[in-house]
Amino acid sequence: MNDKKIVVLGGGSGQSVLLSGLKKFPFDITAVVSVCDDGKSTGKLREEFNVPAMGDIRRVLISLSETEDIIGELVNYRFSTNGNFDGHTVGNIILTALTDIYGSMSEGIKHITKILNLKGTVLPLTDENVTLMGEMEDGSIIEGEHNITLSDKKIKRVFYKEDTLANKEVIKKIKDCDAIILSMGSVFTSIIPNLLCRNVINAIDKSNARIIYICNMMSQPGETDGFKVSDHINLLNSYLGKKKIDTVITNSATVSKKIQKKYETLEQKDLIKVDDENIKIKNVKKPLLKIEDEMIRHDSLKLGLEIMNILAE
Repeated sequence: MNDKKIVVLGGGSGQSVLLSGLKKFPFDITAVVSVCDDGKSTGKLREEFNVPAMGDIRRVLISLSETEDIIGELVNYRFSTNGNFDGHTVGNIILTALTDIYGSMSEGIKHITKILNLKGTVLPLTDENVTLMGEMEDGSIIEGEHNITLSDKKIKRVFYKEDTLANKEVIKKIKDCDAIILSMGSVFTSIIPNLLCRNVINAIDKSNARIIYICNMMSQPGETDGFKVSDHINLLNSYLGKKKIDTVITNSATVSKKIQKKYETLEQKDLIKVDDENIKIKNVKKPLLKIEDEMIRHDSLKLGLEIMNILAE
């Protein structure tokens, strides 16, 4: 039996956690990564070299590498100096160099893939240097993902400053896959940016793929304050076309009061309620919680197993 073809849309740490588990299973994985991050090292390199954001790409490459531990330590190494290298990671510099050498980030990634021994394909959503814009609830417009994230205003919607189309290879993979997975992560700034290209939505509508969403366990300040699981589904569906999410994966394990309190106090994040009465699609509700250093995480191996079970039905 051929491996199921899955396309994972996302960005940020959530997508990386998911992929580190998925690579343990017999999937044909394509990770499509949003490239609108403009903070820290990524922001400096974007400004100087006019390249797409590579920070999330770097994390995804590490998570899909068969030598994740060794590669991760090297590629994530961040320089701390008084010079121009201060704050830059080794991986971001390598990706910028490869983009310059081969003419696009997509081509650069193809070459680094051979070195890192990846279990899957990594594609930037676009090779364009795109700018994420946010319209806030008060009507104000904020430019740049970093500024949107830092704002204390609630987001109403996001869009690109430029007329942006996804790479042709991304479209081909979407049309040909068995499942499209919307990973956990910042909904407005990591997941939705992948749904802002009209050719992505057209490709999803033309595909025979299932659309699976892995819902976050904690809210994101300024993005999803007060959201329940159904609110996440409705928001993502508002950016999708004719085809909507047909399966959601949620956590059923209990989070201790102590850890909930810590998140509420230090990070202004709340536990997302699984409102079964409002969820009108298939809800795969399983104990997926993993606590690491008092941090709430999804168990990537359990997620991979659940996705395999869903696609085997």
